[in-house]
Amino acid sequence: MTEHQKNFPEFYVTAPQRCPYLPGRFERKLFTHLTQDKPAALVDSLLKGGFRRSQNIAYMPYCDGCQACISVRVPVDEFVATRSFRRVIARNRDLAVRRVQARPTSEQYGLFRDYIDSRHNDGGMADMSVLDYAMMVEDTMVDTFVTEYRLRPEHALERGIESGPLIGVMLCDRLSDGISLVYSFYDIAARDRSLGTHMIVDHVAHARALGLPYLYLGYWIHGSAKMAYKERYQPQERLGPNGWVRV
Repeated sequence: MTEHQKNFPEFYVTAPQRCPYLPGRFERKLFTHLTQDKPAALVDSLLKGGFRRSQNIAYMPYCDGCQACISVRVPVDEFVATRSFRRVIARNRDLAVRRVQARPTSEQYGLFRDYIDSRHNDGGMADMSVLDYAMMVEDTMVDTFVTEYRLRPEHALERGIESGPLIGVMLCDRLSDGISLVYSFYDIAARDRSLGTHMIVDHVAHARALGLPYLYLGYWIHGSAKMAYKERYQPQERLGPNGWVRV
């Protein structure tokens, strides 16, 4: 096997399964394994070019007769928080934010389990064990990190307490030109905080602080109410046949 063949990814296609986002449709995925012998630049290009990462697999939709799934990203220097976003930021000023290495903890898994049981107990992650969760977090060959959001108790610093319980987690990949959001979960009981929105806006600011031009939001799915929230983050670029296009 030549060095070129060794470095070039081998792609596979999954069998059709019912689409979890669009009723009456079936999904297939094109995927490849991310292995240590693949050049870092190649992996980076895949993740910037429409592929998503799940552990050490990069995948993208490959559905017959359907192109509803579209990769979206936000140019962070041009993002301006709306009044609604500013209210969410103000509502969460009492949170302590900490970015840490991609290492799973029992506290994270407890929050993850509560989130899945409340929001997605009929989905593909419903049966994830603590080992499955650990693999999701730490089985990565890219620059992955975790952002933890903790409630800062009132007068905490006066009492020598830095932060309180964990109420939100975002798993992210750092790419050469941005941050890619992999998965997030949060305390369902804190509905009035709009934690999902807050974590995305926070990562827009974090990417900007790092000098990275984009925040990758994953797939926006045309016709899916579950993914409609991604339209709120403007300006936005979507990946089409001719590359990234401003919408």
